[in-house]
Amino acid sequence: MSGGQAAAGSPTTAAILDMAHVKVTFQARQGFLSSVPVTILQDVSVSLAHAETLAVVGESGSGKTTLGRASLRLVSLASGRLTFEGVDISDLPDGRLKGFRRRAQAIFQDPYSSLSPYMRILDIVAEPLVVHGIGSAAERRDRVVRALEQVRLRPAIDLLDRYPHTLSGGQRQRVNIARAMILEPVYVVADEPVSMIDASSRAEILGLLRGFQEARGVSYLYITHDLASARHFADRIAVMYLGRVVELADARELIDHPLHPYSRALMAAVPEPDPANRKRIRAVVSGEPPSVMAAPTGCPFHPRCPDAIPGTCDVVDPHLIQLGPRHEVACHLYPADAAASPSTPDAPVMGASGPGR
Repeated sequence: MSGGQAAAGSPTTAAILDMAHVKVTFQARQGFLSSVPVTILQDVSVSLAHAETLAVVGESGSGKTTLGRASLRLVSLASGRLTFEGVDISDLPDGRLKGFRRRAQAIFQDPYSSLSPYMRILDIVAEPLVVHGIGSAAERRDRVVRALEQVRLRPAIDLLDRYPHTLSGGQRQRVNIARAMILEPVYVVADEPVSMIDASSRAEILGLLRGFQEARGVSYLYITHDLASARHFADRIAVMYLGRVVELADARELIDHPLHPYSRALMAAVPEPDPANRKRIRAVVSGEPPSVMAAPTGCPFHPRCPDAIPGTCDVVDPHLIQLGPRHEVACHLYPADAAASPSTPDAPVMGASGPGR
């Protein structure tokens, strides 16, 4: 584990980033002349401690990427608070966010579309330094060379005048990482950073990120669909469904003992190569996640949930409650006075396609 084993809801050390009851809405077109507000994130509260990694998992459309963008102030908050290094930046105008932008960066999923094909590697990696007015041209060149060396692109000097199309996908993602890390940020959103990389390079890329964390104390919001990497790379995991955090716990605790029916479905859908370790066949969770434009009443998962309680789950939207010091869940199966380690029913399986991205 990379960080300091923080508690589920409140890390044991001072939070570098704190999102409290965040709501994000977008305007969706309705007809030719009108639009309606659509809620993408609903009452989301997460915190990150110094040198901690929080993985965010869930199906496509669950709000993972929007959560990352909201944490970087790339989308506006409809309500809630965003605090970074003890400063409330929820409502700061863009002109006053330059210091935050220098200390918070992003690594994007697609190394093919996130690098301009018209820029040299030197200019791509140096761009953050130019934006923030750091160093002379010669000093920036030296820093780019060091940054490329740090992500093991060697000899770095030979890459400076090359263009992205001459690099492999793994090399392009290393350039992405070098660009994000050249400002020495303390917070990084890593949005599916290895999903488009060949299997042989994934462990190396995650190893690079862990190295920056150990050397500089970087905190990561790690957005992923890969539960295996989340278990080994993250300190905690937040499970999202239709814009809500439905479970939050230490990584190994959540993987080994998921409580929410949706979390159990995600874990059960992970292929098990060893037949001796496969559990008996369990009930399939059918259907697809509902559209955010037609979110169900009550618990958003209740139409697909095999354990739904009629008259409760379809009426009342549950909130996160703490079940022990390191585990929170939003589910009516666990009342507020539930024990710290409730028994869990057999895990339902998502279906043939498994969890999406």
